[in-house]
Amino acid sequence: MRTDFDLAVIGSGFSASLLAMIARRLGLTVVIIERGMHPRFAIGESTSPLMNLIIEQLAERYDLPRLIPLTTYGAWQNHYPDIVCGLKRGFTYFRHEPVKEFRVAHDRANQLMVAASPNNEVADTHWLRADVDHFLLNEALDLGADYMDRTMLNQVDLGDEKMSQLSGERNGQEFCMRARILIDASGPNGFLNRKLNLAGDFDDYPQTQSLYSHFTGVHRCDRMPEYEVDETPPYSMDDAALHHVFDGGWMWVLRFGNGVTSAGIAVTEALAAELKLSDGEAAWRRFLSRYPSIAAQFTDAEAIREFTWIPRLASRASSATGPGWALLPSAAAFVDPLFSTGMPLALLGVERIAAILEDGLHDDHRLSEYGRTTLVEADHTASFIASCYSSFPRFEHFAAYSMFYFAAASYSEMARRLGCHHLVRRFLAADRQPFAAGMLELGQMLRQSLGTSSATFAAQVKDVIEPLNIAGLCDPGKRNWYGVDLNDVIAGAEKLGKTSTEMITILQNAVWAK
Repeated sequence: MRTDFDLAVIGSGFSASLLAMIARRLGLTVVIIERGMHPRFAIGESTSPLMNLIIEQLAERYDLPRLIPLTTYGAWQNHYPDIVCGLKRGFTYFRHEPVKEFRVAHDRANQLMVAASPNNEVADTHWLRADVDHFLLNEALDLGADYMDRTMLNQVDLGDEKMSQLSGERNGQEFCMRARILIDASGPNGFLNRKLNLAGDFDDYPQTQSLYSHFTGVHRCDRMPEYEVDETPPYSMDDAALHHVFDGGWMWVLRFGNGVTSAGIAVTEALAAELKLSDGEAAWRRFLSRYPSIAAQFTDAEAIREFTWIPRLASRASSATGPGWALLPSAAAFVDPLFSTGMPLALLGVERIAAILEDGLHDDHRLSEYGRTTLVEADHTASFIASCYSSFPRFEHFAAYSMFYFAAASYSEMARRLGCHHLVRRFLAADRQPFAAGMLELGQMLRQSLGTSSATFAAQVKDVIEPLNIAGLCDPGKRNWYGVDLNDVIAGAEKLGKTSTEMITILQNAVWAK
């Protein structure tokens, strides 16, 4: 095995392997360094339309056709039925009160459903990361990347001659290698973060903890009387990233096609202390005892792996780049699983570093700009999520405030599909100044518990998101159910620089719009 490389990637999750594939297509020598072994458990499992579109565009740009089927549920099932995934049609939220059974409010004020696709064929997916990460790693190896698993890195010497040195131990043997660029994809508080003393923090963000596992036997809400509705929803409520929201936190329920369900809670430190979250399974039972309708969903559930407790969920590095090195977004910062923000942020980072590699290995100015953008997006996302936590006790405010995410996500996706990247370049429209400023201002209102009525607050959100609202959001007549209606896109064509006639033609010819 060679000891000098163009690129050394620390970690072997999906973003690490994807970047390694791209680097190999660019003719670079690459080594992937992994502390453990594949297949291995990993959290972060729910994709989004923007994330899948980035994968599709990277696959097309760098000649990686085997990735294309991973971008829609239908193609995945046809091409890779043995790689486990789940169907994700949208985002579902239910508001729960302690010791009370959930019942759908007559105006649906205690639920929210937002579709992300018009049908199952082009839908998003939940990734069983053990399967998907292993598949992507093997793809990178097939393209000629070198790989070292069961490897413990001990030291890094960044040097001053355009080569950095890594040293460590593998299978009882010490080793040294050099690379022109180091990319850390080893997750929050990873190798470079520790060795370069990059520990930082988000400003004014609540400390949160998490507890999660994988289960069998989790009931579907659409088969439980508590969730019965008298109309047909935009999609089956369980074929989604399903969220149970309560004071102090929320729960995710993500279904895979093999009968396994990923479920966990993310809660404030105050609630974590009440639940004694470090107790693992006992804490899980204490949580379920508070919310009878959630408990009913898990009556026959069985955890198939040990519970994982994360005592501090959010993390942020003080810097994401330096001469000859960079942290992928997943290593630079992590906020919360809410709204599935981590995976598209990671892919945006891969896309940006790939563009730098494409133009030359040593462009420290562009690496610095990448680092600044990565942390700006992380801070912007953290501010949004912190405000969501503040709104959980007032679900109607939360439902309204969530429209910032859905407006930015749908607009960003459509702008990309139309080749109009300049309209929004940063995650959650952080570069659209009026939108971003309005999101922060209204978020501060939530965090300061100002007594604005839900109707007034929703009207304020509607005004701010209007320039990006191409999905018919903030419509009281829809009563918190938002399906995919391409007429909304046509009506918002001018916001994307198109006429309605041009948009109709585009949609008629687009496979993803069928």
